[in-house]
Amino acid sequence: MSLTRTVLREQIRELLLERIIKGELRPGDRIVELQIAQELGTSQAPVREALRELQYLGFVEHEPYRGTRVRRVTEEELAEIYPVRAALEELAAREAARRLGGDVEGLEEEFEAMRQAADRESLHDLAVHDTAFHRRIVEAAGNRVLLDTWKTLRVEARVVVTALKTDVDLHELAELHRPLLEAIREGSPEKAGAALRRHFETLRTMMKRGERA
Repeated sequence: MSLTRTVLREQIRELLLERIIKGELRPGDRIVELQIAQELGTSQAPVREALRELQYLGFVEHEPYRGTRVRRVTEEELAEIYPVRAALEELAAREAARRLGGDVEGLEEEFEAMRQAADRESLHDLAVHDTAFHRRIVEAAGNRVLLDTWKTLRVEARVVVTALKTDVDLHELAELHRPLLEAIREGSPEKAGAALRRHFETLRTMMKRGERA
């Protein structure tokens, strides 16, 4: 029973997050537990738990007597997440370069998938593979605490929201991963760490440029 409820909660959370990302649920829209539960044919308990997680992640907000609504994510919040990711992933990139020994086949697959998603103009698919690319790096570091902390950032959703808010070119976003891929292929922790820092510095520059456009 516990396992089933956990799976339901995760499925509902991902469904609602996808609707928020795609704009089917917009900032200020109310999310009613009972309606979601009836739509999905489940009880309200896993819906309530999913909404609590989304509130913790900053995508919805709950007010007494007003219920739960989709929260507007600001550019400032998006900007704040990148120094945290950069610090975590710089450590991960250094360890990954050391441990992978030049075997970057998995990273190459995700990089190519990002380029193909950009060709299709599919922001959602690009975000999925962008996230998978970075997750492979973090997983390769072999540090469970690092991976668990990284997961809490909900990177995929942040990638999508960032791109939507700043109108970042998808091909440019995909190609941004090439230097990082090459640095890890070389197997140098120093080069991989430096490439990771430049990756996020360039991304932040792209975000600022998009905000002014």
